[in-house]
Amino acid sequence: MQNYHATRNIIENSTYKENDVLVIFGELFSRGYANGLVEEAEKRRMKVIYATVGRREKDGTLRGLNAEELKNPADTINIPMEAGFDLEPTASGLTIVDMLKEVKLSDWQNFKMYESEYETAKTSARRRFEKNAEVFVAELKKRIPKGANVLFAHIMAGGVPRAKIILPLMNRVFKGTGDRYLESKNFWESDIGKMVSDNFNEVTAETFRILIEKTNPIREQAKIDGSYVSYLAFGYHGTEVLINDQFTWQTYTPYLQGWAKIKLENYSKDAFAKGIHSCVYNCPEILTNSSSIFLGVELSLYSLLTAIGRLNLDKYKKLYFECSELLSETLTVDRMLNIIHTYMNHEKIKPYFNLNHWPQHNTKEQMEVMLNASDEILSAHKDHKKLVTSVLSEVVFKGCGMVMINANAKIESPVTWINHDILAKIYSGL
Repeated sequence: MQNYHATRNIIENSTYKENDVLVIFGELFSRGYANGLVEEAEKRRMKVIYATVGRREKDGTLRGLNAEELKNPADTINIPMEAGFDLEPTASGLTIVDMLKEVKLSDWQNFKMYESEYETAKTSARRRFEKNAEVFVAELKKRIPKGANVLFAHIMAGGVPRAKIILPLMNRVFKGTGDRYLESKNFWESDIGKMVSDNFNEVTAETFRILIEKTNPIREQAKIDGSYVSYLAFGYHGTEVLINDQFTWQTYTPYLQGWAKIKLENYSKDAFAKGIHSCVYNCPEILTNSSSIFLGVELSLYSLLTAIGRLNLDKYKKLYFECSELLSETLTVDRMLNIIHTYMNHEKIKPYFNLNHWPQHNTKEQMEVMLNASDEILSAHKDHKKLVTSVLSEVVFKGCGMVMINANAKIESPVTWINHDILAKIYSGL
């Protein structure tokens, strides 16, 4: 696998310490990767500064958070850093959401949107974001103690346009079987799909480029002060999990955000080549509120239990028991792991485990195999609000936080993978 770098071991560092600064660029929500990063920073008594994407009023106006919405008022720079252009006016004065209001599910493929119509919206939205980023950085400079090391964590991702027609289409792409199946390639190459792709790029990738560009004054001051400034971003580009007793790269399909993630990686590579300390960390998938539409994305997560079992039997038993308590009598943990073993070795799934071809589009047969495996496990829980994936996801995001803060003190590659091997080592105390 060319240009593939994985962080295999934790190398403890003391670069980030008390009074240094972690900047969360994007809005922190519950049960996500960045929560592990914040926990690790707080252990080191770092100062954490938060951003927000803001909120939209009923008339579409973008604003900062109000007093009720602010969770960390003293530590939040309340400038609305929403990205994407779906709610910006196009050349006609209508927003993308307005233009999609009358599109019927039976006729979505005939919808035409010419680039010239929404180039105005894209340009306006990006300028707004750049302007707000400048205001954000100006305020941030006031909050950084002299000589402090600064770690920027870019957590912006997604960008699904907020039009009613989008969700049912995406449900068919990511959850559809039989007559409800929608080939992701057909969706992605439609005018609606191309617009979604553009919005993904704006939210996931362009915001990282702008962050690096607009924070140049902070890097220049750091040179004078002799301090260290680095950048990290959260990516996904498949992950190695234990398959047939070997750590093997695999992925979820269809991962339509993948093309935007590649662009994100390329911006990190560009920055790294210029001497800027930048790294995109491709993390194992977890099941969060924002990823719940992607049924099947959680299947590789169950394999983490097996990886831990190879290293620390006591830790494995503890986790095994926690998972067992969440499952009904119809499914044991051993049976769950057998389902995953069968899935990972299925003839309709294995062809997608090719890093050089990532990301790929779905097929009807592949989706049926994946969704059936996903449903068999998820439906066998006692309470669908208390899932095995929640237990295992916590192991992942805590481990990722530790990896990132340590690895970002001495970046070896502008793109690196955090796989199940190192997460199992961390959880096992090795």
